[in-house]
Amino acid sequence: MDKIKKDEFKLVRLKLNYKTTNENGQSGIDCGSLWQKFENENFVERIAEKLSDEIYAVYYDYEGDHTKPFSYFIGCKVKTEVQNSQGMDSLIIPAGKYYKVIAKGTMPGCVAGSWKKIWSSINDRAYQFDFEIYDERSKDWSNAEVEVFISSN
Repeated sequence: MDKIKKDEFKLVRLKLNYKTTNENGQSGIDCGSLWQKFENENFVERIAEKLSDEIYAVYYDYEGDHTKPFSYFIGCKVKTEVQNSQGMDSLIIPAGKYYKVIAKGTMPGCVAGSWKKIWSSINDRAYQFDFEIYDERSKDWSNAEVEVFISSN
């Protein structure tokens, strides 16, 4: 697990309109529903000024550790100066130090398994902005690779 510095960046598209929690698997249901909306309504193609086709899934606005409520966002990276279009949410991910974890295997289990390891092994989490990056390597669900970045102190 590497610790790296990331520069600030901006995302636009879609946020969960309420906080969710990992309790009783609720976040899997809520985040899964947001992913379905994101994909079914083809939001990637509707972001006119995206910098790439990478999709970011962001966990933020934590009310404590991973057992407490948090907010969730799915979107693509754009230039910071891009203005929000009607119906688009935006989120600024601040510069900071992050642990980089690579989730590999069958989706979505490999990502869920990585999070379970993160919860039990990273002691200096900042609980600020954690995110996953989905790109070409994550398209084959039987042999996927997803980068997971965990904010640290």
